[in-house]
Amino acid sequence: VAFSPDGKRIASASSDKTIRIWDAETRTAVGNPLHGHEDEINSVAFSSDGNWIVSGSGDNTVRIWDARSGAAVGSPLKGYYHYVMPVAFSPDGSRIASGSLDNNIRIW
Repeated sequence: VAFSPDGKRIASASSDKTIRIWDAETRTAVGNPLHGHEDEINSVAFSSDGNWIVSGSGDNTVRIWDARSGAAVGSPLKGYYHYVMPVAFSPDGSRIASGSLDNNIRIW
């Protein structure tokens, strides 16, 4: 799970291949689950401005999401041979760091 920078929303990653956005105060889901990964989702992170979410999955990909609409942004980022575990945005939001069980770290 990850809190948005303002603390008002939570993004959760799931083994059901979805990401869910939650209202932190009411603890209720906001909108529909985000679909796009083909395997369990292992990690999520918000950008520092709260506009984007990044996710890492067992499908060996990283995806970027619009945090407001829930729409996937572009195609999945590929290049790993095993599960993607941690993901993070750089402080200025211009880059994404991700790591995989294939012992590689990538900067996107």
